[in-house]
Amino acid sequence: MSTEENESIISVCIHTTSFAEDLVFVLLESIFDTSPSVWADTNTDKSKVAVYLEREAITDIEQELIRQGINAISESGCDVGKGELKISPVKREDWSESWKKHFHPIEVSHKLLVKPEWEDVQTKPGQVVVTLSPGLSFGTGHHPTTLFCLKQLANYAPANESLSFLDAGSGSGILAISASKLGYSPVVAWDFDPQAVRVARENAEQNNLEEKLSFDVKDLTKLSPGREKFDVICANLIYDLLIDESEKLQSWMAPDGCLILAGILIDQFPLVRDAYCRAGMEMIDVESCGEWCSGVFTFNKNLN
Repeated sequence: MSTEENESIISVCIHTTSFAEDLVFVLLESIFDTSPSVWADTNTDKSKVAVYLEREAITDIEQELIRQGINAISESGCDVGKGELKISPVKREDWSESWKKHFHPIEVSHKLLVKPEWEDVQTKPGQVVVTLSPGLSFGTGHHPTTLFCLKQLANYAPANESLSFLDAGSGSGILAISASKLGYSPVVAWDFDPQAVRVARENAEQNNLEEKLSFDVKDLTKLSPGREKFDVICANLIYDLLIDESEKLQSWMAPDGCLILAGILIDQFPLVRDAYCRAGMEMIDVESCGEWCSGVFTFNKNLN
């Protein structure tokens, strides 16, 4: 039996309502620095939001942060339902099989299709396919913020020109892998979470891109404004990090480049938008879906 098969996996799951699932998603993501999974029952309006961790337990501090977060969501007027926390061990093979029930192909556009490794899909002429395997820091493209980023990548995909791409907070690697398959080059990607980087590398290998893509462990807050410029930058991050590091993200943009910002709750989005517009940028696209809002920004040439 391999070392990986011997590793402990636990599920940290909150039982809530479909109305509160986005806020619970953000809560777990902020505490554990990994993307949660969501299962919803449309008939009962109940949802389960869970993260999977390679350890045997969570700390008392983490449990208290969850409790405080659930209370804060409830006190804000959002119905969290039971708001019940369940922590349970999961066999790796059982966890992997559960994804096959919930992860189905996504046709992002006529240019891009995302699918799980276990499904065969008929593609359209010229459509590139991104194949993903389960991982604990797994992003499938179903979440509205990830899907917005994928649509924008397909929209701005290079035709005859060369366009570079930076994935700031790569997670499972879905954006960087998609960008590479769509023709962006070079593609630079990094994430704060070593586990996410490991999963991203495995997904790159699944797509035969291990020689073209390099995923690194980096902390945005500790990086310096860079000299390297990118035509397209995607930052699917929490809103306060987007605000605090706005100057840094802009420093990596090419003069005619665009910055895709996602991972933002609707009531937080005006704060992010205003921070970037005050810095001399303009918003050229915006989309809301459920509790989430995402936007595309460029330098405002009228101010130059």
